[in-house]
Amino acid sequence: MRSNKIIHVISAHAEGEVGDVIVGGVSPPPGESLWQQRTFIAQNQSLRNFVLNEPRGGVFRHVNLLVPPKHPAADAAFIIMEPEDTPPMSGSNSICVATVLLDGGIIPMHEPVTEMVLEAPGGLVHVRALCKDGKAERIFVRNLPSFADQIGVPLEVPGLGRIIVDTAYGGDSFVIVDAAALGFKIIASEARQIAQLGVAITKAANEQLGFNHPENPDWKHISFCAFCGPLEKTDKGLRGTSAVVIQPGKVDRSPTGTAVSARMAVMAAKGDMHLGDEFEATSIIGSTFTGKIMAKAEVGHRPAIVPEISGRGWITGIHQHMLDPTDPWPEGYKLTDTWGV
Repeated sequence: MRSNKIIHVISAHAEGEVGDVIVGGVSPPPGESLWQQRTFIAQNQSLRNFVLNEPRGGVFRHVNLLVPPKHPAADAAFIIMEPEDTPPMSGSNSICVATVLLDGGIIPMHEPVTEMVLEAPGGLVHVRALCKDGKAERIFVRNLPSFADQIGVPLEVPGLGRIIVDTAYGGDSFVIVDAAALGFKIIASEARQIAQLGVAITKAANEQLGFNHPENPDWKHISFCAFCGPLEKTDKGLRGTSAVVIQPGKVDRSPTGTAVSARMAVMAAKGDMHLGDEFEATSIIGSTFTGKIMAKAEVGHRPAIVPEISGRGWITGIHQHMLDPTDPWPEGYKLTDTWGV
């Protein structure tokens, strides 16, 4: 087999959401900081296109690039590539990366608990992995400081009318809607309808509400729409369902770690959650992440929380993505039947 490019990938998923990890074949992008490296990948597009576009990728796939860390406290660093964005942080992807690092033998595993620090483009995240018999069984990620932005604001959505939403940041930016008020139970058969409406809500929120991270001027849009189900009390805090719509129009199979963090920040701002409380989030396929408020913080003088999220990850395969020099689509392609663009 002939190829002028070979990229080595360990594939994984976290509670159902794909998060592949590039472990070889790609040089670190230029940049003095991880954010600058992330920006190069976002603007250059060639690596994103190669691994995310068809025929190697698809709207269901996320891919993470392992790079040497820039921060001296970090054990490893990763840049997240989602179908339409290159975000500061991702909960499911960080769980996939930690699982690959440990189960793949890239970082030594210590049973019963392995601790490490990962550097995401948005900052450092502390990882604690419960390990047994050579397997990282559950990953705990102390996420970036998360905060509520706008609470209970009206939003006009074409074809739907006026709804009331919240916006928040949990390592990425969200518009949060009441699923039951829109007639959704958050079950698998609703996935297509949720995805289509979520794209419209996200677009309207960016046009009418906007978002500006107070400490990162480059992050000035709302990425996702989170449909949130009703809450019920538990012995440790709260429980609820959610479905997060990812551009260009798919539902996250996991409960979305950044959404769990953003939702906890909103609940803390409303007085529904407090320091030490836990929140169990269930996805549209029935998988779960658990969130916990670990500390209070500030982001640009905004009240914030430091959330911890936990979930499970599994390796699904090892791949070598290749490029035949005669392939007429060296960076792949997109079609509107699935990509919606």
